[in-house]
Amino acid sequence: MESLNLPTFAYKVKHVNGKPHIFDIIRRKFVSLTPEEWVRQHFIHLLITEYGYPKSLFAVETGLQYNTLAKRTDIMVLSGESLPFLLVECKAPFITVNDATFAQISRYNFTLQPQYLAVTNGMAHYCFKAVNGQIHFMDDFPKYREFNN
Repeated sequence: MESLNLPTFAYKVKHVNGKPHIFDIIRRKFVSLTPEEWVRQHFIHLLITEYGYPKSLFAVETGLQYNTLAKRTDIMVLSGESLPFLLVECKAPFITVNDATFAQISRYNFTLQPQYLAVTNGMAHYCFKAVNGQIHFMDDFPKYREFNN
C-alpha cells in the first residue's frame, strides 16, 4: 500500500487465501486490505491518537437507509449521547475528492445529521459543518474534548 498524508501507525496484516487483511481495532477483526480500507484504518488511528476519540464511540461501515437505497457509512463517531457527531467518507488514494464525494456525504448527512462531516482519500482531507443548507469548512477536525464537555 502507498504512503498517505496521514500519520503512520503499528498495523497488523495477515494473508487469508493469499490476500492481505488488516486488523481493524474498531470491528476487532481482520478485514480485506483494499486501498479504501488502508485510508479508513489510517484515519481511525488519526482520530484516536491525535484527536482523542475513544474507540467505543466509533461505528465502521454502518448501514443506513437513504430513500429506498441501502447505504454504508465508512466511519461514524458518536457523541456521548450516542448521536452522530462526525461522519467520515473515505476514498482510495487514487480517487480524487470532488463534488461527487461531497454530494455522497451530503446524502448521508440528510439521514444522519451529524454535527461534522469529513471526506478523505488519505492525501487530501476536508472537514465541514452543514448548517441550514450552508457548508462551513473547518480548519481542523474537532477534538474529542471539545464536544465532550
